[in-house]
Amino acid sequence: MKIVVIGNGMVGYKFCEKLVAANSSGGYSIVVFGEETRPAYDRVHLSSFFEGRSPDDLAMAPTSWYAENGIQLYTGDPIQSIDRVTKTVHSYNGITESYDRLIIATGSAAFVPPIPGIEKRGVFLYRTIEDLEMMAAYAPRARKGVVIGGGLLGLEAAKAMLDLGITDTHVIEFASRLMPRQIDEAASQVLSAKLKSLGLTIHTNTSTTEILGEDRITGLQFADDTTLEADMLVISAGIRPRDELAKLCGLETGHRGGIVVNEHLQTSDEHIFAIGECALYKGMIYGLVAPGYEMAEVVVNHLTGGNKAFTGFDMSTKLKLVGIDVASFGDPFIGGNDCRTVVFEDTMKGIYKRINITTDGKALLGGILIGDAAAYNILLQTCKNKLALPPHPEDMILGARGGSESEGSAGIAGLPGDALICSCEGVSKEAICTAVSEGGCETVEAIKKCTKAGTGCGGCTPMLKDLVVHTLKAQGKYVRNVLCEHFHYSRQELYDLIKINGLKTYDAVLDTLGKGDGCELCKPPIASILASLWNEMILKKGNDTVQDSNDRFLANIQKGGTYSVVPRVPGGEISPDKLIVIGQVAKKYQLYTKITGGQRIDLFGAHLGDLPLIWEELIAAGFESGHAYGKALRTVKSCVGSTWCRFGLHDSVSFAIEIEERYRGLRSPHKLKSAVSGCIRECAEAQSKDFGIIATEKGWNLYVCGNGGSKPQHALLLATDIDKQTCIQYIDRFLMFYIKTADPLTRTATWLNKMEGGINYLRNVVVNDSLGIAAELEKEMQGLVDNYRCEWKEVVDDPLLRERFNHFVNAPGEKDPTVQFDTLRDQKKAADWK
Repeated sequence: MKIVVIGNGMVGYKFCEKLVAANSSGGYSIVVFGEETRPAYDRVHLSSFFEGRSPDDLAMAPTSWYAENGIQLYTGDPIQSIDRVTKTVHSYNGITESYDRLIIATGSAAFVPPIPGIEKRGVFLYRTIEDLEMMAAYAPRARKGVVIGGGLLGLEAAKAMLDLGITDTHVIEFASRLMPRQIDEAASQVLSAKLKSLGLTIHTNTSTTEILGEDRITGLQFADDTTLEADMLVISAGIRPRDELAKLCGLETGHRGGIVVNEHLQTSDEHIFAIGECALYKGMIYGLVAPGYEMAEVVVNHLTGGNKAFTGFDMSTKLKLVGIDVASFGDPFIGGNDCRTVVFEDTMKGIYKRINITTDGKALLGGILIGDAAAYNILLQTCKNKLALPPHPEDMILGARGGSESEGSAGIAGLPGDALICSCEGVSKEAICTAVSEGGCETVEAIKKCTKAGTGCGGCTPMLKDLVVHTLKAQGKYVRNVLCEHFHYSRQELYDLIKINGLKTYDAVLDTLGKGDGCELCKPPIASILASLWNEMILKKGNDTVQDSNDRFLANIQKGGTYSVVPRVPGGEISPDKLIVIGQVAKKYQLYTKITGGQRIDLFGAHLGDLPLIWEELIAAGFESGHAYGKALRTVKSCVGSTWCRFGLHDSVSFAIEIEERYRGLRSPHKLKSAVSGCIRECAEAQSKDFGIIATEKGWNLYVCGNGGSKPQHALLLATDIDKQTCIQYIDRFLMFYIKTADPLTRTATWLNKMEGGINYLRNVVVNDSLGIAAELEKEMQGLVDNYRCEWKEVVDDPLLRERFNHFVNAPGEKDPTVQFDTLRDQKKAADWK
């Protein structure tokens, strides 16, 4: 049977891959015509082109793959016509091919609204690699960019603008909210606020009537007679199915476009099939890649004698737009008397979560997640498989409370075998578990190679990991969470081995315990372990090259290439003289200043070469590094306590200062935050911190494992009515136990959630010394406390370390002229303040 495929996009390629896999014995002759000059590539991750990925990195398969599998591939040669009578196709380059079965996978094209001036220079579409290459070439001459379209692709295009260095970027959306097909009004407002904080300007309810300029774009005219200056415009206002070939040869199409197909994806001609975004099934065009892959699977099954049918596809989706998680699943908009709705909203952190449940509270109908979509996979599976909800459904978006088993592993155990884990590749839970138990696939990478799960959008990868661990445990196997391919040890094992062997550099660790050259997965955790064990200057002994980028410069790198300076202000207490010094430094170096939620002052916009000079002045005034750049203790927030407050029971400020000065610089698997409140009114919000202390009439209550970050979780009570000395003793034990046992980049809340026995087990270890290691933990913590040195003071005093902060090796002290300070949120430079 000779099969001709028109279109070599993601879906066309996937059809070929699935047909080859299903028919390893041969029997099919496959010819593919592609309109673009390169083979199929990953359009889902197209914006990563601006993050440094090359077209070859995005390729679905090398050109050699087609030849190796007996596929004749013609690139840059689109089909011009289909002759259904003679069953032939005719290409642009004059090639005629006959077919027994024809697969139309022409996908979709960008919808271009009929706006006068659309042909001007500086106007681009956002669809192909060629489009992106032209954008990249034009961007250096643009200072103000505009994107028409506030949907998925529009926001991806806006991110591309930012990646190209166009910081003044505007998004124009005709509807009343962003992403109107996926999220509700409240979610759109949270998303808009988050996007604005990143530098985007959002215009909704805005219709463009003309593109201004003579031969190139200079601005846009809107229906309300307002205008907007622009040097570059990207149009991403939707898609239209590529059905022109179908219309020319007389196939049935929809009145709004799309090739009409049945449940086997056959068109009105039984020998011709349509798959992907060009296919219209029951009046629906599916604009995601996963439904296209499912269509490809159905056609392959039909051609090889099966009877699988396409019955529609769930359009739930999870994306990361401009670095922000956005997800919707099930029916996100249902409301009124048909359901009950649970909503969590944190406008400060840009988080919005909504779940819709049946009126009896037993089933999940749909929902929306903005800013934190960690629970998306389990929510989607719960919705699709009609799993029973827990007694408190809000736990599904607020997180497990009480130290129970993590929601991921607990939820996975209840999924049916046919639950679709990877919708892109159509891989079920049973297939993954079988690959683990019978196929010997005991890592996520092995699962990807064996089943293809996780190789599409990648959104199911966390669930794949949980499934692998769950299946291995069910088999009674010991699960080792190894760091990476270069170290066949977990972080906990490496911590002990590095300590036992007295290793103090990454190279020594790699030579003694690892293999190969290392990678970006193992270098930062090893660097963190070394810092946690020895508390030595992280930039010495050759350890600088294995640090995260922020640690490498002892400062957080900001948008535009400048750095932030964050002096430590223990407990939030600061003298007038120190405040004056901060103001003088900010004015001298033209730094943007902001008071943080952790009672500190951030200074933004510092040039690399100025960092040692700035810190020299701050250190002379008595400041020290605030470690805002490291996975370390950040702040210990406090209220004014009994010193000033009429409700205060104890001196919370002094205790907060004592706590912060004890644990300053402490390196750990993730950042740490703390707080001390002087009474149960909780003005310092101690119960949202990694460890928090609250005054009582009899002493202090100690709370642990709270998290006020992207996934808020209340801290849990560890000990009650204890004195200060006992409280510090318990904190020593708690922090060292966390440092020794947590996985890399794991916050204390997540660490506790995954701990068997939860808070009761942790209390036994810390308070009751059930493991008999309390004295050891206290001794190790005291060693770190005694060995503390301010990293920035060491840089200021060490000429060799200071050289690291020169822009040019051969011209120390000269600034990089390409770095310039831009205003943020209408803030002026320090020199312009009044």
